[in-house]
Amino acid sequence: MNTFAIIGLFLAVAVLAVGAYKGLGALTSTLLASLVVILTNGINIWQGFSEFYMNGYVGAYAGYFLLLCCSSMYANFMSESGSATSIAYQFIDWFGRARVLLVCYAITVVLTYGGISLFVVIYALAPIAYTLFKEANLPRHLIVAATAAGSSTITMTSLPGTPALTNVVPTEFLGTTLTAAPIFGIIASIAFIVMTLFYFNYAEKKVRADNEHWVNPEGIDINVIQDRSMLPSPIKAFLPIIILLSIIVVGSRFGLNSTMLATGAMLAGTAVVCVINLDKFKGKNIKKIISSGLEGGIGAIGGFAGVVAFGAVVSKSQAFASIVEWVLSLQMNPYTQGVVATSVVSAITGSSSGGLRIMFSAFTESFLASGANLDMLHRLVSIAAGALDTLPHSPGIFLTLAVLGLTHKNAYKHIFVTTVVIPSIITLVSLAVLVMFF
Repeated sequence: MNTFAIIGLFLAVAVLAVGAYKGLGALTSTLLASLVVILTNGINIWQGFSEFYMNGYVGAYAGYFLLLCCSSMYANFMSESGSATSIAYQFIDWFGRARVLLVCYAITVVLTYGGISLFVVIYALAPIAYTLFKEANLPRHLIVAATAAGSSTITMTSLPGTPALTNVVPTEFLGTTLTAAPIFGIIASIAFIVMTLFYFNYAEKKVRADNEHWVNPEGIDINVIQDRSMLPSPIKAFLPIIILLSIIVVGSRFGLNSTMLATGAMLAGTAVVCVINLDKFKGKNIKKIISSGLEGGIGAIGGFAGVVAFGAVVSKSQAFASIVEWVLSLQMNPYTQGVVATSVVSAITGSSSGGLRIMFSAFTESFLASGANLDMLHRLVSIAAGALDTLPHSPGIFLTLAVLGLTHKNAYKHIFVTTVVIPSIITLVSLAVLVMFF
């Protein structure tokens, strides 16, 4: 094992974290981190960037460009029609304004499970969350607890049928569907929800005891929530989501390509939003809504592509080869092997979907030959990928905190508990059950 190369790999991860803290952006940070890996692992500099890095970057665009752009466009139409806000008000009616953490969590779950990317959902949620938390006089950093738990746990990894990339990637390597291991996924999701609600209760009591209260954000433009009488009815607001998920569930039964299916479902959902809310779009520039929506996906995929590109360089390094060799040499159960490999790579890259793609590139043959239940493995590694992908250097964290005007210092603790601690517990318990009974 090349110790210097492995030290270089961990140094590269540190560069990613520091770069993100300094606001360098995913492209700059991943280029610098890749340079560290290249220099410490004996990779030719030109080959490292022009071949390894760019192949990973272009591959991410080729694989997920349409999915993320269509997701962004769908989110834009949901927002412009007022459907997202209508859904928010409906949840307020059901749960009450006093339970703002639960309301914000439920809204996030519905929107992300309904196809809105976790990279863009925060823009739709911000004005709603600000109003709710201000009325409840709760500190702004608590918003992150609800949005992180709602977007980066069950709707990203465990709920069957979710169109999130973390659920899409395993289908491409294992030949499974988006609804793989539904009972396992539902049980894991229930465990997520129970532990998350316990944390919400603890966190709210603590800020009340510490006499923390709402403080208006500085320099952040928040749209005013529309008059409720001007919003679509709850039925109209939920219908596009219901249709989108129905397409995914039915299409999965026929074994259709998962990325194609999710992309098509986004387009169908967008069309439904337009047709049933024609009156809401009168006087609005439809061309601008479409173009700004599609272009919004480019920002989301840019960060993801940079992470995948960095991962592509890592996968060609001596350090990664040593890690793979070490994992394979342990002669572990395929489920354990999947969890260990996924956790390590997702932690290094700061991305669940990017980590899964790199992990599967190295271990798919071993999994297919192992005789493991591939549906169970799909769901297990998806959940595992969502455990260590949100360490402090994760690109998505910086986007969320920037939109809400928060910092790692005052808000990351909530992200750590809801998206690292809780998923890790569920991963380990799930792994123990699968090893014993499957």
